Amino acid sequence: MTELLLKIFTKGSTDTNDPAVRKRYGSVASGVGITINILLSALKLVVGLITASVAVMADALNNLSDAGSSAISLLSFKLSAKPADRDHPFGHARIEYISSMIVSFIILLVGFELFTDSVKRIFGFSENASPEFSTVAVIILGVSILCKLWLAFFFRKVGKKIGSTVILAASTDSLTDCISTTAVLASSIVVKLTDLEIVDSIVGLGVSVLIIIAGARILNETKNSLLGESPVEETVVRIKEIVAEEKEVIGIHDLLVHNYGPGKIFASIHIEVDAAVDVMISHDLVDNIEHRLREELNINITAHLDPVNVNDPNRAPLTE
Repeated sequence: MTELLLKIFTKGSTDTNDPAVRKRYGSVASGVGITINILLSALKLVVGLITASVAVMADALNNLSDAGSSAISLLSFKLSAKPADRDHPFGHARIEYISSMIVSFIILLVGFELFTDSVKRIFGFSENASPEFSTVAVIILGVSILCKLWLAFFFRKVGKKIGSTVILAASTDSLTDCISTTAVLASSIVVKLTDLEIVDSIVGLGVSVLIIIAGARILNETKNSLLGESPVEETVVRIKEIVAEEKEVIGIHDLLVHNYGPGKIFASIHIEVDAAVDVMISHDLVDNIEHRLREELNINITAHLDPVNVNDPNRAPLTE
């Protein structure tokens, strides 16, 4: 089903480095997330009101916040696809990181509200209505688990395909939802079998903690992306491999890689060549390396030509 949805709504596009293609993939993922989460939230709210279950209500609000997160993701993909302009010469791709941070704040807010409400109910500071067991509730929660599990794998596939932190964050959140909804389902059965009404509030507390942990993890990952992280080792290795394939290259040094958002990687490198070789030939060599790195890795790289006198006994050791 995932492949079918992507094939229909992305028009079979495969160049995920193209901002327009990324926008289509992101829009599909966000649209699916909004639709499923709103439906699940509405169903759980009805069931929660009927059964007076704080755990079910907590799960319903969590799904509603997920729908809001997907709406933010949808907006972020539209904005991040905007081309570079005078004020933003490196494009707008980092908007996705900001969106991920907003999503994490929403998740944390919902988790905190549910946490305080559950604590109040456990210690009697808030009226605790007796939850009622419902076969319909069990069925809906079971369907919800299956839907969120599929959604988690769907988000993960799209997120990895286009390298989107905001979609991968949604995948993590969906997996957390599977665990929390399973706990809610289990609590409904336990309350039915034991009449221990406090179990419902305790599970609501556990769900809130899982939500807070998921939000904190997403916030930390997004914070690292915004502040700047070391480049992915695989990218660095591949750059060195491509440069080393040119037999005229003696060595390289000062490789710097900068990430300005998904699909927006800039780099600089110093390439050492034999000073005895005609400078025009060496310059063409460097130009070809730059072109190949752009074509194969989608990296906008600037290479500096470093002529080296290989016969000078006092020269510095060659770098790799």
